Amino acid sequence: MRFQIRFIDIVDIVLVAILLYKTYKMLKGTSAIRVFFGILIFVLGWLVVNFVFGMQLMGGLMNQIVNVGAIALIVLFQEEIRQFLSMIGSDNRLVLRLFGKFFSSKKTSLVESDAMQIVIACKNLSKQKIGALIVLRQGDDLRSVEITGETLNANISTRLIQNIFFKNSPLHDGAMIIADSKIVSAGCILPVSHSLDVPKECGLRHRAALGMSEKYDALCVIVSEETGNISVAMKGELKLNITTEDLESVLSNGEIMKKGTPQK
Repeated sequence: MRFQIRFIDIVDIVLVAILLYKTYKMLKGTSAIRVFFGILIFVLGWLVVNFVFGMQLMGGLMNQIVNVGAIALIVLFQEEIRQFLSMIGSDNRLVLRLFGKFFSSKKTSLVESDAMQIVIACKNLSKQKIGALIVLRQGDDLRSVEITGETLNANISTRLIQNIFFKNSPLHDGAMIIADSKIVSAGCILPVSHSLDVPKECGLRHRAALGMSEKYDALCVIVSEETGNISVAMKGELKLNITTEDLESVLSNGEIMKKGTPQK
């Protein structure tokens, strides 16, 4: 029998390859990566047994495992599946291509003067080695995180940021949420990342910032209490030991800063 490859078969292979690569990239550095490779090897063996050798007994046994395993995978990888779907939904370029402007996320704008207040506050906190964690909302609704802290709805100012993160302040251990040119809340509790790629010298603030950026469309600024170094987390990536000039650039390039007066 002549073996033929149709165009749709090539598209099918490419789509599966992209899906596997995205899954690998998402699980890389986590404890689930070994399970992923184990499942991949089992699926390849199942395909060979059923479609290459046509072994009915072994194929039937493996079919039953696959049928039950699909439900087990949903339970086992529920957090990773949620992150994968969230990553697709938060990709504004993909949303714009598929649905246009109707379903695109509205980015939070921050005037340049407010951005500089944040930069100066982080610079001063860094010099004094006072820990801080600031979350700047972008496209996602963060109300579920905001309610874990104290509501402020205050104007952004260097002194207020420094006072909140002062070591004797009751709110210094939590995170500050900034949205719509306002300090919305402080002392908030963030989800912690379980990634194994986080350097050992990074503390809980860095893991919380990374976890927040993995789950939500937000930019997180961290000031280390041990070293005074400034770091940022965005889109599941952590950038360590940046300068205040780099921080200002990140705020601008992250599309959370807009020159002029913020739109009401």
